[in-house]
Amino acid sequence: MARDIALNEISNFVGQELGVSDWLELTQQRIEEFAAATGDHHWMHVDVARATRELGGPIAHGLLTLSLLPMLSNQIMRITGFARGFSYGYDRLRFTHPVPAGRRVRLRQTLLSVEPRGAAQLLRIACTIELEDADTPALLTEYLSLYYPA
Repeated sequence: MARDIALNEISNFVGQELGVSDWLELTQQRIEEFAAATGDHHWMHVDVARATRELGGPIAHGLLTLSLLPMLSNQIMRITGFARGFSYGYDRLRFTHPVPAGRRVRLRQTLLSVEPRGAAQLLRIACTIELEDADTPALLTEYLSLYYPA
């Protein structure tokens, strides 16, 4: 269950882990739907026979893994008390481990900083996509979001 945090109280959480999402299986069907949506039909993602022969099985697109952040983040935290909020981008994005089709991932988030930007607040959140039964995370990044108070 996501935790509601008011924008005017968010700075109290700097340096703290915000939470961890549920596990999500990255199915071959989801990978193929992402390939269809983006036009990225590289064999390592969609040619199951060849990927199995050459890699041990197909792997998810890195950008598919990245695109899961908003959905998984909504399981962790919801900011309240703002008029407008915008995605501001990603810093230090790294795809550190391939995600094989059929494996499960989850998101772990820590609030790194809250900085004033004019009337807005810029949140910097460390995001780690963990891969079940793996020592290395699948993805590391810092997500930036900009919130204007109500």
